[in-house]
Amino acid sequence: MLDTKRYLFKGSEAKVGGFFYKLPFSPNHYTASSFVFALISFYFLIKQKLLLTIIFFLIAGFLDFVDGSVARNKGMESKMGAYLDTIIDRYVEVTLLIGLLFLPLPTILLPSKIWISLIIFGSLMTTYSKAAAKEKELTDQELKGGLFSRGERIIFLLLALVLGIFDSSYLWMTYVLIFIAILVNITAVQRINSAIQKNK
Repeated sequence: MLDTKRYLFKGSEAKVGGFFYKLPFSPNHYTASSFVFALISFYFLIKQKLLLTIIFFLIAGFLDFVDGSVARNKGMESKMGAYLDTIIDRYVEVTLLIGLLFLPLPTILLPSKIWISLIIFGSLMTTYSKAAAKEKELTDQELKGGLFSRGERIIFLLLALVLGIFDSSYLWMTYVLIFIAILVNITAVQRINSAIQKNK
C-alpha cells in the first residue's frame, strides 16, 4: 500500500536531497553504498547482534532514500539509475532475509526456513508479477498496491528484529515472519489478478 502513497514523503525527500546533493557523490554511489551497509547488517545478523543489524539496515534504507532525491536535485535522473536502484533494492531485502536463516528460530507449524523461503518467494513474485505484466504488454503502467508492498515488508522485518532483541527465544519474531510470509504471497496474487482483470 505504501508504494501508492509516495507523495506523502515528497517534502522530506526534497529536504534530504537538498543536503546530500551538495556532497561530491553521484546517485549511483549512494545506491551502491546501500548494498554495502546491507552486507554489514547481514554480518551482524548471523552473529545474532540484532541491534547492530537494525542500525546498519536502517542506514542502508536511508541511502536508498537518498539516491533518488539526490538524482532529482542534481538533475541526474536516468533509466539506468532507476534500474540499478530497483535491482539493489532486491539485493538489500533478500540479503536480510537470507541472514534470518542463520538464526535459531523456533518451528511453528512449519520449520522457520520454510516461512523465510515463502517470504523470499512472495517478495520476488510481487515484483516479478509487476515486471511481467508490463513486459507482456498486459498494462502500460506499473502494477502497484496490494496489502504488502516493499514498504510494509521492510517495516515488519524491522519489527521482527526489534522483537528478537527482547525475546531470545525468537518466538515473537517468528510469528511476525509468518505474518509477512502470508501477506506477501497474498499481495503477489492480488497483483497477478490485477493484471488479468485489466485485460478482460
